[in-house]
Amino acid sequence: MSRTNPATLVLIALASGVIGWATQIFLVSTGRSMILPPVSLTVVLVLIGVVLISFAVPVYRTARGTAAQPVDPFYATRVVVLAKASSVGGALFVGGAASILAFVLTRPVVPAVGSIAVTVAAVVGAVVLLVAGLVAERMCTLPPDDENSDRSGTKDAA
Repeated sequence: MSRTNPATLVLIALASGVIGWATQIFLVSTGRSMILPPVSLTVVLVLIGVVLISFAVPVYRTARGTAAQPVDPFYATRVVVLAKASSVGGALFVGGAASILAFVLTRPVVPAVGSIAVTVAAVVGAVVLLVAGLVAERMCTLPPDDENSDRSGTKDAA
């Protein structure tokens, strides 16, 4: 499995931002209220990021050789997949929340402070999830092999 490409995450964030902006314009132009993220979204995004990092710590310790006992390879695979999914989901939420924030700030009527605060909090929570996904993915990679070691893991005498 290859590492998550930052360009892919940027494209995902841009696409979700465009879709979010278009959705907000459609809703407001048809007389409906605009979407504002709830505070619970921020809490959940940050909580998922913290749990993800805590899941990746045993894999990191095993990969670096400092763990008391090895980690199940299936567990490590699940953590990597969850990290990759969290970074993609974080990019989706960053784009969507940023488009909501941009929409709220560009209205001719001054928005309520509460709507700006929850939207900024959602952007911050999404960034936390995105970064946690990338950090956890990085924690689950094996360190580079020693240049003087052969395939069996023993070092050459020369």
